[in-house]
Amino acid sequence: MAIWEWLLDAALVLLALLLLYVVGLVLRRRLLGRHGGTFELAHRVDASRPGRGWALGVGRYADERLEWFRVFSLSPLPKSAWARAELEYHGRRHPDGDEQMALYPGHVVITCTGPRGAVELAMAPETVTGFQAWLEARPPGAEMPGGARS
Repeated sequence: MAIWEWLLDAALVLLALLLLYVVGLVLRRRLLGRHGGTFELAHRVDASRPGRGWALGVGRYADERLEWFRVFSLSPLPKSAWARAELEYHGRRHPDGDEQMALYPGHVVITCTGPRGAVELAMAPETVTGFQAWLEARPPGAEMPGGARS
């Protein structure tokens, strides 16, 4: 075989792998949506440098927890999850400088506290309202962070 034939075969294999990856992402997103609605949710995985460390993904409410899935991963398992009883909402802010480039357009940053410390998430303003309602909808008698009972 000539070298150009090897290159053509390699390009076709790479194209087929890329197509399989894209199909896998679409199927995964549909699978995630079947077990509860998903929404655009970015998570700050590294807060060591200001404005950096954001990873795009999708969120899903599953029973008593919020699950976060990376957008370009094929894994059906959440990368992070937070139990409703362990999250405490502190407020929202607009993205700063570099954050605007890293996040979905129009999203706001919310700050919470969880069992492992500070949690920063970015979501659409209308999704924040749903997030707050989900946090406040704890079962009767469940303890809220800080020791108060709902």
